[in-house]
Amino acid sequence: MSRFLSKNYEKLVPYTPGEQVNEKVIKLNTNESPFPPSPKVKEVLSEAVIDKLNLYSDPELKELRKAIAEQFDVTPDMVFCGNGSDDVLAFAIMGFCGNGGKLCCPEISYGFYPVYADIFGVELEQIPLKDDFSIDINDYIGKGKNIVIANPNAPTGLALSFEDVEKIVSSNPDNIVIMDEAYMAFCGESCMELVKKYGNLLVTRTFSKSHSLAGLRVGFGIASKEIIDDLNKLKYSFNPYNLNTLSIKAAAAAIADNEYYDDKIAQIVKNREYTVTELKKLGFKCTDSKANFVFVSTDKISAAALAAELRKKGILIRYFNKAKIDNYLRITIGSIEEMQTLVAAIKEITEA
Repeated sequence: MSRFLSKNYEKLVPYTPGEQVNEKVIKLNTNESPFPPSPKVKEVLSEAVIDKLNLYSDPELKELRKAIAEQFDVTPDMVFCGNGSDDVLAFAIMGFCGNGGKLCCPEISYGFYPVYADIFGVELEQIPLKDDFSIDINDYIGKGKNIVIANPNAPTGLALSFEDVEKIVSSNPDNIVIMDEAYMAFCGESCMELVKKYGNLLVTRTFSKSHSLAGLRVGFGIASKEIIDDLNKLKYSFNPYNLNTLSIKAAAAAIADNEYYDDKIAQIVKNREYTVTELKKLGFKCTDSKANFVFVSTDKISAAALAAELRKKGILIRYFNKAKIDNYLRITIGSIEEMQTLVAAIKEITEA
């Protein structure tokens, strides 16, 4: 740490991203899709587009916002796009909770929430989950604070129902409720329709998981025009050109190709169920994950040791050295061949 860093950030504990490697491994540690993007993405990234990279990208993101709006039956002025959904979450937490505002979230959830709270001076309450890792919605009914919930939650994979989300949103009319739906494509109970009914709801999504575009960093939020106007005020005060031209083109093409992505999502869900079934045969406990990963534990070997042994076999999974979940592993769902290799490796390790 240099002597120039502001004292406000000296004690900041940054988010730890999943490991990225160059060597050939089975990579099940960062919740990426095992499938390539839609062929339509390649079609739009033409030489003509590349030749125009000397020009700035469209700060209004008209093409992408229109494509997203059509997909979710809203108007473009209800759509905000960011450099990944992290960008959207950061602007929202800064804008609606910063400088002493109040926010609450599950104690075990996406690691960026407390980081953003620290950066933006937010008074954060982290609410414990129930013993089975599920969220007790009664903890959020009439809370009187801004709320952010990942649904399905990460790393547990457990999801709230549409009805439960509406209870939370409707009971906190004077506070922003952010539903982080990064993994909702693999679940199917989105609360997106509720943005038309409630002016205090912001729903965020990402192209990284379901649309195979993690490397392009595109996310978006849908909410009332007034909330989107607030987010745009912050964006234009920070980085008007927050998405590049290639990302805009690729994401607009991707979100329109429902046939391709519906098929890939169905395959991932099928592979998820296969993995859960096989791991349970080996004595593992698995949460009822509705995401593109599973959250598992076993009494046969510690989570840290199993992650280390799998790494020796060229298989990366995610171990969180944190209280309450330090004997659980989060395993991304890959291709069926990758999951079969994983199961065989775990069987060999645990039955040795």
